[in-house]
Amino acid sequence: MNQPDHLPLLAVKHLGVAFRTDQGQVLAVDDVSFELAPGQVLGIAGESGCGKSVTALSLMRLLPKPVSKIIAGEILFKGQNLLDLPINAMRKIRGKKISMIFQEPMTALNPVHTIGRQVAEIYSLHFPGMDARQRDRASLQMIEKVGIPDAPQVMKKYPHQLSGGMRQRVMISMALACEPDILIADEPTTALDVTVQAQIMDLIFQFRDKTGMAVILITHDLGLIAENCDRVVVMYAGTVAEIASVKHLFRQPFHPYTQGLLKSIPSLAQTAKQHLPTIPGNVPALTEMPTGCRFAKRCKKVMIKCENHRPGLMQICCNHYAACHLAHGGEKKLNFNK
Repeated sequence: MNQPDHLPLLAVKHLGVAFRTDQGQVLAVDDVSFELAPGQVLGIAGESGCGKSVTALSLMRLLPKPVSKIIAGEILFKGQNLLDLPINAMRKIRGKKISMIFQEPMTALNPVHTIGRQVAEIYSLHFPGMDARQRDRASLQMIEKVGIPDAPQVMKKYPHQLSGGMRQRVMISMALACEPDILIADEPTTALDVTVQAQIMDLIFQFRDKTGMAVILITHDLGLIAENCDRVVVMYAGTVAEIASVKHLFRQPFHPYTQGLLKSIPSLAQTAKQHLPTIPGNVPALTEMPTGCRFAKRCKKVMIKCENHRPGLMQICCNHYAACHLAHGGEKKLNFNK
């Protein structure tokens, strides 16, 4: 299927994901929409539990069954809705066209199989014409490409025998083995020291520059977003609060939640023992979501209509959108159905 020039590589439209709980069905992701262009780096930011990882797993159709279900929306990859594909067709896309670096490599890697066997499995699934020797050779080359020293010996080891940084490099080698069109990196630098974080990000972008793949970087680290992303999706309580270019978001954040996040970042300009600004209150529980704006109870700019009317994404300026009633002064509403 050829992709028309005007179509984005990936378009998520009004995505809704529900989980079944003892208290009934709850929406973990509600009406989430965004687009990704070829070669673009899109950051998805927000507090823990805001729906970032659930959104990523939805794109791969890896949500846990039967407790979760995609109840609304579309996930268009090169114009094709991934939610309409049979599971066998989806397996051919996972890993080959869309790959994912999972949040915790120790739990993502199989503890009872060697590193070499797990990397070779990627080639076995997506390149069935390769024999065992070719798979082993390709696996060794891939492990070497991600900068792991003494690769032949590492292939014989098990995940628990490697450091956190090396396990993360193994996950990257598996994700990039087929040179995918899209790489989803879910908190790829969590629990790693600063030096290793920089090495991991450099590694991802070396492959991006070489292959032209697009990257979705999921993180709560706004510094990582500022350094590496082209556009940003800020999520709050399962919804999109703001979408903008990195430059617009950091220079002129519009949504009060985004403003609070940026103010809470420590700065070298702060004086000694100065209190760090925080956002008061807590994220609402999934079972107690308000009918209006989900940030209303924590917002310093709250208005009466915020309590009962949920705002949609509104255009602030060119390619900058926010879901806030402060933007409703005659601005044009964003329509992802076009």
